[in-house]
Amino acid sequence: MREDRKSLHHSLLLLLAAVIWGFAFVAQRAGMEHVGPFAFNALRFLLGSLSLLPFLLFRRRRARRNGSARHAADRSTWVALPLVGVVLFGAATLQQWGLLYTTAGKAGFITGLYVLIVPILGLFLGQRVRRTVWVGAAAAVGGLYLLTGLEVGRVGLGDGLILAGAVGWAVHVQFVGWLVRRIDPLRIAVIQTAVCGLLSLAAALATETITLVGLRAVVPAVLFAGIVSVGIAYTLQIVGQREVDPSRAGILVSLEAVFAVLGGWAILGERVTGVMLIGCALMLAGMVLAQLRGRTRLRGPARS
Repeated sequence: MREDRKSLHHSLLLLLAAVIWGFAFVAQRAGMEHVGPFAFNALRFLLGSLSLLPFLLFRRRRARRNGSARHAADRSTWVALPLVGVVLFGAATLQQWGLLYTTAGKAGFITGLYVLIVPILGLFLGQRVRRTVWVGAAAAVGGLYLLTGLEVGRVGLGDGLILAGAVGWAVHVQFVGWLVRRIDPLRIAVIQTAVCGLLSLAAALATETITLVGLRAVVPAVLFAGIVSVGIAYTLQIVGQREVDPSRAGILVSLEAVFAVLGGWAILGERVTGVMLIGCALMLAGMVLAQLRGRTRLRGPARS
């Protein structure tokens, strides 16, 4: 009973991350009017990393004072830490490139396919995925299809890039699920966002024109997208995945699409149709189905 309650608590953390990411689309759209995508990502990810750094340093200092410091991570974990930031950067970049060649509706649907890719990757990693998770993932994909206005037709270059990005998001979810059992979640959040931010900054300096006027205009959007969307939400994701297996976590965080629609309607005045509301309901049903019958168990060794 206690384990079920703990799992529910961590599921709610993932759901809160999805809410933040959904409403962050409003800030991201506003920010793109003033700076390029790489520059915006550089600003928000670096700000997110810096906003978490004092908490990490305070936590480490308190652990040393109390004599409760954790055992040092092994070499594979230290190698994996920056790599998860590279995966995050790759997924975000592929998605951004794809948006240059396809519609937002198709991009949203194809990106959401990672809710199916995550459990497929899990099978290769020896994870036993419950039937309710597969049904929940299928319901979430159907909901995404309706939510994006049925804009799925011929597959082009942009669609392929977005699909590659969806694979990247699925790898990221699995990667975080592996790392969070081995090292402090806050340290993962700080390092992955710093790596992603630095890579985005290098790409921005190489490919985009950055102006002082643009930087001033983008401050409000960057503050929300950096501190709240990156600093808080990515930490919630990492902490949440300590007790929620990657397949169910993928379904929960995919609900950002629902909250993106709600945010667009409430803040930007975007139109919401009855079909889109049915899509939202299907995604919520998928989330509920994925939570049934307890946690997914992993084959192989227990947590380290």
